Amino acid sequence: MHVTTDDHVSGESTPTALADLPPSAKLVYKVLEYEGAMTQAEIAEQSRLCSRTVRYALTKLEGCEGVNRRASLEDARRSIYWLSDA
Repeated sequence: MHVTTDDHVSGESTPTALADLPPSAKLVYKVLEYEGAMTQAEIAEQSRLCSRTVRYALTKLEGCEGVNRRASLEDARRSIYWLSDA
């Protein structure tokens, strides 16, 4: 059986995968952990990071399946982010 290490996230739990992420992604993860589901603007306000950095961090977290996203029911232009159950 051949095992590759290219997909390092699939076999790891989310906290282990977080170790390889940039500090901004770790901060966004902690904000979501403490505050619950939020929009990108709310995350930026709580974390005091600029919106571009928050967007980058959320992209990284989505890539390692650390967060989930859905469209806001109040405003479809916005997305709601929350931690995945993994």
